[in-house]
Amino acid sequence: MAQTLLGWEITAGGVRVRLTEVEAYAGTGEDPASHAHRGPTPRTKVMFGPAGHAYTYFVFGVHWCLNIVCAPEGEASAVLLRAGEVVEGVDIARKRRGENVPDRDLARGPARLVVALGVTASANGTSMLDGEGPLLLTPPPRPVPRSAISAGPRVGVAAAHDVPWRFWITGDATVSSYRRHTPRRRAANAVED
Repeated sequence: MAQTLLGWEITAGGVRVRLTEVEAYAGTGEDPASHAHRGPTPRTKVMFGPAGHAYTYFVFGVHWCLNIVCAPEGEASAVLLRAGEVVEGVDIARKRRGENVPDRDLARGPARLVVALGVTASANGTSMLDGEGPLLLTPPPRPVPRSAISAGPRVGVAAAHDVPWRFWITGDATVSSYRRHTPRRRAANAVED
């Protein structure tokens, strides 16, 4: 499912972005990197359906990230929208991201994509398919051919980091850089519990 989202366009806040990179997460018990790994919580209940709805979350106390729920209701699964090319509303995206940001970097990375689109927590749980919510996801005129898609390990996750569920349009300049998760070192004077 995840790779089929490449080339789709997401519109919000006067900006339209063509998706160039996504990352898949499975649900309960299947994927220790997934927020839904241990079952539904108040935060993750959106991941359990219905499909086509937005799952937003705040990461590292700094950035919002945006996912689309993609499994049948009752099963948890979501695709993180990692990067894209701003194809409409470049001036609006630039105001949100910074006047000196190159076009290729306006939505390059999951937090930058959210900022460029002007997405907030209020999008969580809203449909991305019916035009009723703040986000609208639409298919491309023609799908990206499988021969133009690369796959590799997910970015920045501690568990299941080698699972090749990150997909991107090969050679696209807006794809984010790969960074493997590096565990934080404990300070030498840290107190053990």
